[in-house]
Amino acid sequence: VQLVESGGGLVQAGGSLRLSCAASGRTFSMGWFRQAPGKEREFVATISWSGGRTYYGDSVKGRFTISRDNAENTVSLQMNSLKAEDTAVYYCAARLSGSSYIFYLRMSDYEYWGQGTQVTVSS
Repeated sequence: VQLVESGGGLVQAGGSLRLSCAASGRTFSMGWFRQAPGKEREFVATISWSGGRTYYGDSVKGRFTISRDNAENTVSLQMNSLKAEDTAVYYCAARLSGSSYIFYLRMSDYEYWGQGTQVTVSS
């Protein structure tokens, strides 16, 4: 499975961006991670296969929304009220199997990764 992210860019603090990730095939759980300069990659959000269950990192809860369209094999991340500390490269990740009752929060939980898209929030 290949994953291709899009939608990154430069935005002012308080603004919004919508990231998209297109998968070349069907996936199970999908997630978004991010990596700021000099920092480790961190979990942002995950969504179950059905789209009915989502989970967010504490730093984005209430501001970001993850969604998916299984007909199009895409997952999106709507980012609102952006802050300078949201500046990072955002990565889409996917796994092909698992349980709908488990939230996959670790990098090692995912088998496939996109190349990343840069999000820069100016203060």
